Amino acid sequence: MTSFSNRSAMVPVSRRVRAYFAPVNRATEAPAIFDPGKLGAFQLDSPPPPWLDLGWVDNFARLSLTPAEPLRAGVRGAAAAQFRGMLDARVEFDFREWGKLQMALAGGSEHMNVLASDPNVAAQPSGGTPLAAIAALPSSTAFEIFVGATSVSSFSIGDIIAVDADYQQQTGYVGAGISAAYVNSSSDVNQDPNYVRRVTFNLGRVAQLTATSLVLAQPLLGGSPPTGSGVQKVIAFVDREGGSFFQEWSALFVAEEESGGRVCFHYPRLSPASSVRPLAATSAPLMQREEAIELAKPIAALALHAAFMAMPHTDENDGQIAVCYRSYFPAPMAALY
Repeated sequence: MTSFSNRSAMVPVSRRVRAYFAPVNRATEAPAIFDPGKLGAFQLDSPPPPWLDLGWVDNFARLSLTPAEPLRAGVRGAAAAQFRGMLDARVEFDFREWGKLQMALAGGSEHMNVLASDPNVAAQPSGGTPLAAIAALPSSTAFEIFVGATSVSSFSIGDIIAVDADYQQQTGYVGAGISAAYVNSSSDVNQDPNYVRRVTFNLGRVAQLTATSLVLAQPLLGGSPPTGSGVQKVIAFVDREGGSFFQEWSALFVAEEESGGRVCFHYPRLSPASSVRPLAATSAPLMQREEAIELAKPIAALALHAAFMAMPHTDENDGQIAVCYRSYFPAPMAALY
């Protein structure tokens, strides 16, 4: 006999939604996979690799625009069967935290690191000609960048640094570990040897200086620096309205369980899209890029609005095409139906 107590545990109660992202391998289009059987019970503050914690998000909404179409037959044209129309699924939310990844995902295109500039060159909106890079020595790791005794004094604790290879006129995806941009022609980026460091996700903040190295507060997202890498200071981040490159990431959203079970939404592939939700003042689907969240007048927090289109993924268990997986982990001793 089912009691009231275990039926009440069937109601997932959540205060917030936590967002995790992982890069898609753009060369192979291989996404990051969240296996609920292996990873479902992870601690929210310690996501399993390769998932990166991007903090709590607000106004999380999953939007399905995929129609179910009837197949009609007979004299009266009655529905004899159904089929699914074009797959179209979106997800929208507001990032409450600002950082390199949050800005890149909300902006959707190439995301730029503003490298420390030479004061004598012309100004540019995404940063002018930077100061020369300092070589990262081969012994460098994702946590510690060796630059040699004579170069350590060029940096200070708290500096943000970009660590990646010189651009060497190649075309295609660039960036250590994570595809940060796509170069069609070396002339498009002015054969700039610093271009990869302008867009790379291989960033760190200096937490400690040793006699010959920079110790980072967090590991470089792209891993150990590639051979021939340089190090440059980053002053700020900048994104742009426009650009031809589209970010593509795998995403996992977890509704934090206050009571009841945990609910997870796994999108193997998300690509930036325009909003499909109308603003309050109009019925048109417009993209509000930032939202001011009032704290106490006149103080407001700025939130980054992000909107994505879900891209297709072939489920290896049965060959079906899917765009999102919703997992539910029942509370202990909860009724099952």
